[in-house]
Amino acid sequence: MAATTHFYETFQPEHYDLYININRANKLISGKSTITGDAQAQEVLVHQNGLTIASVQADGADVPFTVDNDIQGIRIELAKTGQITLAITYSAKLTDTMMGIYPSYYEVDGVKKELIGTQFETTAARQAFPCVDEPEAKATFDLAIKYDEHDGETILSNMPEDHEADGVHYFETTVRMSTYLIAFAFGELQGKQTKTKSGVTIGVFGTKAHKANELDFALDIAKRSIEFYEDFYQTPYPLPHSWQLALPDFSAGAMENWGLVTYREAYLLLDPDNTALATKQLVATVIAHELAHQWFGDLVTMKWWDDLWLNESFANMMEYVATDALEPDWHIWETFQTSEASMALQRDATDGVQSVHVQVEDPAEIDSIFDGAIVYAKGARMLVMARALVGDDALRAGLKQYFIDHKYRNAKGDDLWGALADASGMQVGDIMHSWLEQPGYPVVTAAVVDGQLTLSQQQFFIGEGKEVGRQWQIPLNANYDAAPAIMKDKTVTIGDYAKLRDASGKPFRLNVGNNSHFIVKYDQTLMDDILANVDDLTAIDQLQLLQDLRLLAEGRQISYAAVVPLLSRFAGSHSTVVNAALYQVAGNLRKFVTPDSDEEKHLQALFDQLSADQVKRLGWLPQAGESNDDQLTRPFVLNAALYAKNSAAVLAAHELFEGNRDKLATLPADVRVFILRNEVKNFGSAELFDSLLAASRQTADASYKADICEALTATPDADLIKQLVGKFEDADTIKPQDLRAWFRGVLANPAGEQAAWDWIRDEWSWLEATVGGDMEFTTYITVISRIFHTAERLAEFKAFFEPKINTPGLTREIKMDTKVIASRVALVEDERDAVNAAVAEVVK
Repeated sequence: MAATTHFYETFQPEHYDLYININRANKLISGKSTITGDAQAQEVLVHQNGLTIASVQADGADVPFTVDNDIQGIRIELAKTGQITLAITYSAKLTDTMMGIYPSYYEVDGVKKELIGTQFETTAARQAFPCVDEPEAKATFDLAIKYDEHDGETILSNMPEDHEADGVHYFETTVRMSTYLIAFAFGELQGKQTKTKSGVTIGVFGTKAHKANELDFALDIAKRSIEFYEDFYQTPYPLPHSWQLALPDFSAGAMENWGLVTYREAYLLLDPDNTALATKQLVATVIAHELAHQWFGDLVTMKWWDDLWLNESFANMMEYVATDALEPDWHIWETFQTSEASMALQRDATDGVQSVHVQVEDPAEIDSIFDGAIVYAKGARMLVMARALVGDDALRAGLKQYFIDHKYRNAKGDDLWGALADASGMQVGDIMHSWLEQPGYPVVTAAVVDGQLTLSQQQFFIGEGKEVGRQWQIPLNANYDAAPAIMKDKTVTIGDYAKLRDASGKPFRLNVGNNSHFIVKYDQTLMDDILANVDDLTAIDQLQLLQDLRLLAEGRQISYAAVVPLLSRFAGSHSTVVNAALYQVAGNLRKFVTPDSDEEKHLQALFDQLSADQVKRLGWLPQAGESNDDQLTRPFVLNAALYAKNSAAVLAAHELFEGNRDKLATLPADVRVFILRNEVKNFGSAELFDSLLAASRQTADASYKADICEALTATPDADLIKQLVGKFEDADTIKPQDLRAWFRGVLANPAGEQAAWDWIRDEWSWLEATVGGDMEFTTYITVISRIFHTAERLAEFKAFFEPKINTPGLTREIKMDTKVIASRVALVEDERDAVNAAVAEVVK
């Protein structure tokens, strides 16, 4: 038969009876996948990957089959088309890849333990059982699990357990769902449960390496999130329970398996008595994101992976909508501005970036489209724009109808736009297509030309970019009523500037609130007016001003040297978002200096000027009754003071370390990392290094473990760096899920850059074998691209990665990151002298 891309075209499953036997001792999986469905052809295709197929039967009789590893499938010959039941017996190895069915490792009181879990998104269900492993191939599932069980173990799955017989655990039949959302886990677990107002059972589970109270925060957030979504979506949660499970080894951040959501421990469990507010906010938004998916992604699933944004962009927006409703005092939309918006604008300015809606077929390429800055962050910004256009009432009404029309089935992007159009009377899809189908975004130039206030749009690039005439329908969000709500044309004239300015009484501004995905370049007249009235701007508007100046400087449309004298105007702000934007700009200046040079000393003096008053105001330790802004701002200014080598800050951190030497984990979580890093950098020793590395191995506190990582990777000692790099492949010391953070830390350390770069080139094959099967793999390349900034490193990067450019899943990342480094190298070479002169002038 002719080759086909989608197996669903040949065989459409309706129900699975799955029996899976997992033997941890022998690291073996065996089982039988019995699939009832509709054969569309006499040769049908069923997915497998890495399975040994023992037999295939159709309606009880053996049938011919061949395993085709090139398509990750089984070709099965049938005597007829139509309704049929396939029974496929198979076996496989239980591997440590963090994909499919796999073990997680942890310790309790020095005893090594093992927890089995699953990760099937995007295409790893086929590693666990034969199936049609495509989003559209929804079916119901009866799951039966047997394992080498011992006393004290718990097993969880998407649905409640129905009964256990002869060591086999049988679960209730699932609702109609996609294969990538099936999940189960078993091991020695602890858990806490509660119920929502509507009777849904909520549970949080983790290993017994954690204190019981570390489950409490997540239980509360999960319960209230489900209740919020039932109300907001006006659609009941469709399953009996919602389990949240922390896995000790987990490649992604979290996964929305229907009814059994899995998480990295760092994103679910936390110490209620010593966790930074920023960490609580992160955990809350991750939980809210995954639970948003229980409707948007699970109940209604994208038809194919090209509409991945339907799942992820929407959940990314809803995590903020929900968290804002649950914890309004957090002002969580400010975090959206400093993280999602900033990340999206940076990534989306590189020529060659993917669009939000992207065509994809190859399984390796499917993993590569999970671009956090585009499909998650930019897509969420698009939906924030759409929400602002239609309003919440229409949004909720449209979503309710969307769920009614497509529940337990699949949808495409246009189905969502159709539902929102029906609810709002606005053809919002016409506007959104220009954003979702095109990569990149515009810079809108606002200028006074012959007395007329004029606007023009053009695609914005950081680095070289090919102008191809892209245009967008831009929600301008101007503060002058004379400006159009939507800018559809390349240029628009608004009117006589003097009259408009006089009538308004305030400077002209665009993208007020920073919710539209574009940046603004004001001419000198307009910019001078804004800067003269900068204190009248809201915190978000000040953030936006700094953000746009930074991007314009990165894109060579203005000089970084012109931005340097402006920074002090924002240094006294008590707002977290302003400080986040300020120190992002200041941090970008570090690429223009070499370590320990006179130029770096001037830059350190600038950091000292910017942070000194704030450090004095806030101090090192949290104060009773201080504002959320103060808690979230303190890390920015302490980090700046330590980079500045401010002697008082260095000494204060050292004294806090000495006073808590025997209880470092109890240091306040929002400043602990700075105390540890300061100690390693300025007072370090081999003994300190060894003790912190041992603490990292022993602690179950993911936040403390991350702090130790950041501290140890900052050591200036070449021998200790060598020792640390030698631990990169020791999973008992550095888990593969955490390796990227350790690698990044050493690479970003001038004393460790060469060692880290040598390691990844020497050990690429090992890295590929260890984490190459998951969607995090390409981000190792991204990490390198964010650090390298010299012509020598660019040449080495190209020499190593260009031969790999045709590797499925790596192509776009290598091309993109080559451009990212090249543009930074050109910027540094062209502007280094001017920027350093500007810094020297400011601090003299």
